Amino acid sequence: MLVSFPPFPRQAIACACVLSCVSLAQAQPAPAPAPETASSRNAGIVTVMAGRQGSLPTQIPTTIEGITGAEIDATINATDSADALKYFPSLLVRKRYIGDYDHAVLSTRASGTGNSARSLVYADGILLSNLLGNGASFTPRWGLVTPEEIERVDVLYGPFSAAYPGNSVGAVVDYVTRMPTRFEAHAKVAGYSQRYDVYRTDGRFGGGQAAASLGSRAGDFAWWLNLSRQDSESHPLVYATRNPSTAAPAAGAVAVTGAVAEKNRFNQDWLLIGTSSQARTVQDHAKLKLAWRLLPTLRASYTLGFWDNSVERQPESFLQDASGQRVDIRPDNFPTSVGGTRAVSIDGRGYTLSAADFGRTRERLQHVMHGLSLRQATGGVFDWQLAASLYDYARDEVRAWAPVAATAATAANAAGGRITDQAGTGWNTLAAKGTWRPGGADDKSVGRHVIESGLQRDAHQLRNKVSTTADWLAGAPAAGNPASRFEGHTALTSLWAQDAWAFAADWKAVLGLRLEQWQAARGLTTNGGGAFAHPTRRESAASPKLAVGWQPRDDWSLKLSSGRALRFPTVSELFQGGVNASTGALSNGDPNLKPEVSWTTELSSEWAWRPGASLRATLFHEATRDALYSQTNTTVTPNVTNVQNVERIRTQGLELAASTRDLGVRGLDLSGSLTFADSIITANSRFPASVGKWQPRVPRWRANAVATWRATEALSGTLGVRYGGQQFNSLDNSDPIGARYQGASKFLVADLRLRWQATRQWSAALGIDNLNNELYWNFHPYPLRTIVAELKFDL
Repeated sequence: MLVSFPPFPRQAIACACVLSCVSLAQAQPAPAPAPETASSRNAGIVTVMAGRQGSLPTQIPTTIEGITGAEIDATINATDSADALKYFPSLLVRKRYIGDYDHAVLSTRASGTGNSARSLVYADGILLSNLLGNGASFTPRWGLVTPEEIERVDVLYGPFSAAYPGNSVGAVVDYVTRMPTRFEAHAKVAGYSQRYDVYRTDGRFGGGQAAASLGSRAGDFAWWLNLSRQDSESHPLVYATRNPSTAAPAAGAVAVTGAVAEKNRFNQDWLLIGTSSQARTVQDHAKLKLAWRLLPTLRASYTLGFWDNSVERQPESFLQDASGQRVDIRPDNFPTSVGGTRAVSIDGRGYTLSAADFGRTRERLQHVMHGLSLRQATGGVFDWQLAASLYDYARDEVRAWAPVAATAATAANAAGGRITDQAGTGWNTLAAKGTWRPGGADDKSVGRHVIESGLQRDAHQLRNKVSTTADWLAGAPAAGNPASRFEGHTALTSLWAQDAWAFAADWKAVLGLRLEQWQAARGLTTNGGGAFAHPTRRESAASPKLAVGWQPRDDWSLKLSSGRALRFPTVSELFQGGVNASTGALSNGDPNLKPEVSWTTELSSEWAWRPGASLRATLFHEATRDALYSQTNTTVTPNVTNVQNVERIRTQGLELAASTRDLGVRGLDLSGSLTFADSIITANSRFPASVGKWQPRVPRWRANAVATWRATEALSGTLGVRYGGQQFNSLDNSDPIGARYQGASKFLVADLRLRWQATRQWSAALGIDNLNNELYWNFHPYPLRTIVAELKFDL
């Protein structure tokens, strides 16, 4: 594998220096990242102990990084479960504000934030990833796990375990939440605020959280109840724009000022005339967990989760008339003239405002999660597990203001709107897994085997109906056919097995095979009077996996892993589109999309020169065929824009990660990571201009560094630094200016956290995210400097 490196960006020198210091340090012993009761390592292969709850197989043939709940509490300003991943190597969660529930997508080494279906997130074995689609709006259900209940988080990099479907090609995130061993009571209140001074907006946006937990264990029965509320305001996320006009103002046009002139991401002139999608979200979370020890080695558990979210999104115009009054379009000033628009004059040129420039929405979401498992964990010759989960959109309604303009024959309806209803959407999973240790758990002989196998079924159902209404706030859907509707089902049935074989002294191999049958059925696409029913599709695939680890010394190991992964199309990729009402033909959709096929290989070397001090270097290579992207087919007339297969993308790179404790100064802990990724589109016949260009939103350089000083047993401080290099939002890299609305910019931000354990029960923390107040973008703007304060009580 040949990797050429461009000049290293100066902005990340600090992170590189941390890695250098860590690798040269003579650190004192420190606990390993994972407790010995959770996992152990032999020949580079991690073995998970039998009693651990979660989605992980017992033998992990891939790079794994982890963090405990105690470490999260000490070092991270965690307002949700996604924040636990803030400093993991090569990972980024696109969290636009505290409370972001619909765009906080996870990106990995070779996948950007537009590829949500190329990673998996689990909590206690329950699937939280939203695999109904692939994109920014298909966010994992982070809100179903609160930071206070996390026991630990582990991340597996790459598709090297046969236990997971091809969506694991980027990473698998596995949350394990805690269950009490005695009576416990916990409470937390937190508040946060940022000043957002961008363009014509200058104000404070923030919110607060409150959470309470109770739990106990009595004999063989344990329970845990968690309740929380989050009330957050985002900064403006969307901007109304105009290309420069050459037209003269229309008769009666209002002369206005306030428009912001700048270059867009394509280095072209445009105007920003206002904001929309400034959100206020109130999220309530409730979770009940029950566990019974039916026999000394047999445990049953049940999880019930409920998430309720009420959202309001508001606009704000930048435009003012000569008297200083805002010029916009609202329900109370909607034009009654034909067309429903308002003419304005900006710098002597004519422009037209419409209601779409100042969008307003109201959302009400109520989602319910169930998880049930039965697990035998003897640690002996044979163990097994049965698990089932269900995630249901009990209510999912978005009401958008969409007034109806007057025509020559009808009057305007300023209260008109559009209702998007996704009730009935959701997913369910079933899994059976067994672990066979022919020589028993204590067998350390050369030639020993640990064989795991399982049968899984993951099914997804999407219901999306858009209707018009006479009253956008409270009206019923209009009678007759909906304006648009698409729905469908996908199901993946899998049989897998893997064998961890200690074939020689200091050597271990993990050989795996995953057999999959995928089905897409009951697909329906409609708009207005046209409807298109999609035929059932079925495909089968086999994905082999191989890992070989060698550990010649106790402090050094080398591991080579390789695996094939198929990421099948999601329901929305297949069935979202339109129908030509006159011909009945499908438009702007492709129900025959091919699955993505990736071959991923990594070579890792890990040196643990002292307990708790380690340095890892990983070379990785991924070759993807038929990657799924929304793009414009420029080879046909007229051009067609929809989700299409991109023939080939190649990614290769290097990841370094290091950590140590008590570096030079007693109580000083350091960790850091540095990633180089060269991700190139090598073939794309439908959009030839993209060939040879960088894959969108995959920067070449990423780095994180964290320094924690434990000044006393009660007081600690943490400084974290995060860096992301240059990247692009478009497949043809035609958007070189990333630091703009709709762009993807490089960034260097620092975070600070101070934590004080005042008494055994009371603790307080004060933090600042984006300490240096950097304005950076990933289509939408990220938060500016944000102050976070919290107070906790633990009994």
